[in-house]
Amino acid sequence: MRREDLIDLNAFLAVAEEQSFTRAAARLGTSQSALSYTVRRLETRLGVRLLTRTTRRVAATEAGERLILTLRPALQEIAQELSAIGDLREKPAGTIRITAAEHAAKTLIWPALRRLLPLYPDIRVELSVDAGFTDIVAERFDAGVRLGESIAKDMVAVRIGPDLRMAVVGSPDYFARRGRPETPQDLAQHDCINLRLRSAGGLYAWELGQGGRELRVRVEGRLIFNEVEPMLQAAREGFGLTCIVEDHVEEDVAAGRLVPVLQDWCQPFAGYHLYYPSRRQPSAAFSLLVDALRYRSAGRAASGRAASARAAPGVQARPSVEGARG
Repeated sequence: MRREDLIDLNAFLAVAEEQSFTRAAARLGTSQSALSYTVRRLETRLGVRLLTRTTRRVAATEAGERLILTLRPALQEIAQELSAIGDLREKPAGTIRITAAEHAAKTLIWPALRRLLPLYPDIRVELSVDAGFTDIVAERFDAGVRLGESIAKDMVAVRIGPDLRMAVVGSPDYFARRGRPETPQDLAQHDCINLRLRSAGGLYAWELGQGGRELRVRVEGRLIFNEVEPMLQAAREGFGLTCIVEDHVEEDVAAGRLVPVLQDWCQPFAGYHLYYPSRRQPSAAFSLLVDALRYRSAGRAASGRAASARAAPGVQARPSVEGARG
């Protein structure tokens, strides 16, 4: 159906219900002559007279009555749906679909949802855990969460977490037997626990750097996993070194089960960002979730929300780190 058809049908129904072009024109906020032209245009297109006009009144013909019986409930349903959609802008309700990797889902998104959902029972959230890069527009997600920030098009990026660092760790028993690497080149002499990237299928190249120098180190070892937890378990039990996002191993390091090395080569990088199309009209529910996720460090709290979100065409992660975060 063309847009003009819907306009003409609505005009006809108004005239038929009011039984007057004058009253219908006032109802629709248009002129009587424009309304008369619209109805004549509809009758010409259909090839049948819909209204009988006299000097005193306007009445529907048999064809017009049949059309009214179909139009009235259909247009009422459309009006009700438009009103319901409008309510979503004001009332925090509806379903929000987000895609994120497991680490972000566990450490950032779920804590925010745990605080938000009890306060707003009409909000529903579908969280898709995926380490790959999802086309959020094509897959009809409201937003995605990934590492880092880059210049792309037609996206808004909102920082939702602090900077991150990788950590190279091994057990005290392993270092007692094999010694500690002092430089990335020394990793060639060590058993390294590899990660098979689920998104790309290749092995994760350890990303290290110092003084502006960046290295992607291809390591060798007897163990390869595609999940973080078995890598950590193998490292705890002395089977080799592993390279993983630092906050995965904070408890193990604090307890002495794992020891970090090459710390000067593990530089911080941009943390997680929520990203979504800049042209979307956010619902009240989505706006609440964005605000709940927005990252506020102690140093940035005074700057408020505006400093945290900016128009940036998109968010992309360093591809290998994205898979290594778990």
